[in-house]
Amino acid sequence: MTTARVTELTDRELDRFAASHARSGELRDAADGALLAGVPMNWMTRWPGAFPVVFERAAGASLTDVDGNAYVDFCLGDTGAMAGHSPAPTVAAAAARLERGITTMLPSEDAGPVGAEMSRRFGLRNWQFSLTASDANRFALRLCREITGRPKILVFNHCYHGSVDETVATLDAAGNPAPRIGNVGPPVPIAETTRVIEWNDAAALERELAHGDVACVLAEPALTNIGIVLAEPGFHETLRRLTREAGTLLIIDETHTLCCGPGGYTRAEGLEPDLVTIGKAIAGGIPVGAYGMTDEVAAQVLEKTVWEAADVGGVGGTLAGNALSLAAVRATLGEVLTEEAFARMIGLGERFAAGCDEVIADFELPWQATRLGCRVEYMFSPTPPRNGGEAYAAFDTPLDALLHLYMLNRGVLMTPFHMMALMSPATRESDVDAHTAVLREFAAELTG
Repeated sequence: MTTARVTELTDRELDRFAASHARSGELRDAADGALLAGVPMNWMTRWPGAFPVVFERAAGASLTDVDGNAYVDFCLGDTGAMAGHSPAPTVAAAAARLERGITTMLPSEDAGPVGAEMSRRFGLRNWQFSLTASDANRFALRLCREITGRPKILVFNHCYHGSVDETVATLDAAGNPAPRIGNVGPPVPIAETTRVIEWNDAAALERELAHGDVACVLAEPALTNIGIVLAEPGFHETLRRLTREAGTLLIIDETHTLCCGPGGYTRAEGLEPDLVTIGKAIAGGIPVGAYGMTDEVAAQVLEKTVWEAADVGGVGGTLAGNALSLAAVRATLGEVLTEEAFARMIGLGERFAAGCDEVIADFELPWQATRLGCRVEYMFSPTPPRNGGEAYAAFDTPLDALLHLYMLNRGVLMTPFHMMALMSPATRESDVDAHTAVLREFAAELTG
């Protein structure tokens, strides 16, 4: 495998893409004068190819674009469509709700049952709802600072918690908090709000908590947006012990790690967070976010609430907890992302990982695949990274771009930002095997 070979294959695949996606290119050009960069959200430019594919229809685990190209979809809206595209129970519940009112600033009949189901799954009571996981994290952070009286939060290098100002952070060469590349217009220097350490570094965690100014640790229970980086044995127990000793609250963000089962990593591994945040998948693709808290945290939140000024101090939103979102959550959790569905999805994740391992071994590629429930990622490093810094250092931008493009040109849609695949209730064994076949074809061309 050489740089010249990667370049040669990339040039060929770009030509193939242009020839088979003419209509998508025309639509992007037509929108260029009305939309910034010709897309409704700028990260849509990060798909492989000279321009983003424009989709026409998505159903289950498949997607068809405006040029008539069909894809097996392992991206699934970067988790937003983890329930599959337009699952029938969610569509039926949303349609019924649309006819009876969408948003009123009043609770709907679905609110209580949804809160009860979230409590059953994650083991925390006292839920609130937003429109995105980013907002759920923002609100949780503010509540933690309010009830602890402490100004800072702690996150892990190359974490992902959406577009939350305090979390778009990394470590500079001297090991100090710094804005991560792509952090747009941070309102204050990141060191004023955030402490940053590497994942799995218990000594650094103890050192930073000892300052006594950290309101909460916000953590994915495994890093997922820089490649899957798992917790080492005992790290979660140490994280919980040290936060309790420091009087620091612990928030577990399950937005991506819901892939571990019906109650995410928290339930699968028996975690004991003070708060849980989540979004994306739980409403079957309709915008929603949620955050739940223990009774102890809830009591402190209620004690601190200024009721005559509620929802004017950074927590809330006029459309938060709207009837449409909650109807969709109730149907999705109750009838789509069920215990039985997760058992099957995780089995497909195992099949996907086994296929990757087989190809990697057969072609002696210096790569490895990591599975987290029904989510699998392969990375261009011979051993799994143990923290975000190592995962970032292993990234190969030209190879990643080529592999995404190669897959797309052969009807396999992977998450655009990394080689991640997610299984849905609609994913089939044949879908998984189709990916394995394309990966094998790619490896043969790359190394031949």
